[in-house]
Amino acid sequence: MTLPSRKHNWRRRPDPAPSPSPTPSPPPAARPPAAPVSYPRASVIQASLYRDGHHVSSPSSLSETFRQLREQPDGMAWIGLHRPSSAELLSLAAEFDLHELAVEDAMEAHQRPKLERYGDTLFVVLRAARYLDEQEEVDFGELHVFVGPDFLITVRHGAAPDLSAVRRRMEETPELLALGPEAVLYAILDAVVDGYAPVVAGVQNDIDEIETEVFRGDPAVSRRIYELSREMVEFQRATRPLVGMLHGLMAGFAKYGTDEELQRYLRDVADHVTHTSERVDGFRQALTEILTVNATLVTQQQNAEMRALAEAGFEQNEEIKKISSWAAILFAPTLVGTIYGMNFDAMPELNWTFGYPFAILLMAAVCTSLYFIFKRRDWL
Repeated sequence: MTLPSRKHNWRRRPDPAPSPSPTPSPPPAARPPAAPVSYPRASVIQASLYRDGHHVSSPSSLSETFRQLREQPDGMAWIGLHRPSSAELLSLAAEFDLHELAVEDAMEAHQRPKLERYGDTLFVVLRAARYLDEQEEVDFGELHVFVGPDFLITVRHGAAPDLSAVRRRMEETPELLALGPEAVLYAILDAVVDGYAPVVAGVQNDIDEIETEVFRGDPAVSRRIYELSREMVEFQRATRPLVGMLHGLMAGFAKYGTDEELQRYLRDVADHVTHTSERVDGFRQALTEILTVNATLVTQQQNAEMRALAEAGFEQNEEIKKISSWAAILFAPTLVGTIYGMNFDAMPELNWTFGYPFAILLMAAVCTSLYFIFKRRDWL
């Protein structure tokens, strides 16, 4: 799936009157007022016109871009937008005959990576990513690209990717830029995919740190594993569809007569995407295994703590049994002595000659019996 050749000068909407004369009032009235008004928001990053790979002009408004493009039969417009308003997108849709479904997707964002064709216009959704070193997390951005025979429109939702470097690169290689919007699309694809490399390196470093933290027993590592796993799910959603998209573009090389240089570019991008997708799959598998290992280590630590608590409880129980045994042994003679110490006259043992030895012998017998009973039951 690639763009058709630009052998014919296809126009979205033929200008009914190039109007060198200032008399007709419709052109000024037809200019959408939303475009100039929206510039204070800086939603239009840059609008440029190119011809034969060379920069011609940088119009100051969308309406001026439309006018100059009509006056350049062999020109190409490259319009970059960042979080544009609905009015700006609708003006672009009216000028370039963009499909309403594609415009709706560009307005709402939060789309999955995809590639769709609406007549002579190609609509591409890409998910860019960048690694934030300070926060140690992955930030995702969304890029929508409209590609026609003589125009290319980029709509960014998020900080990534920065397409200024792509624009400079294309302007420095006019022979590549002369190949038309298709060449710009491949350069954007290459920039988005190259932006994945620092993310892969940052995630690999995070995984190495997590492995160290897991075996150190850091209690916060479980949360970090979960958050990084969630980011890898998003990263996988951004990279995996690209493989099929690029292979779809490669399948149309012969049909649309794609330039050999562009074919090499796209094959290189496809190789990088495949490699990145495989790395992301490996990261998810590694994080799953690390989470399992961490859960095992946590369980082992909890078991060790429970064992220690059980041993401490057992030792405490043994001490309580010893104390209880000695208390029972000492209680028996105390009971006998207390009974005979009540000094009642009616107690026959008080007048018995062998009363005292009998009481002593009874206390000794009870204490000895209790001692051997407790000893037999390992209480002493």
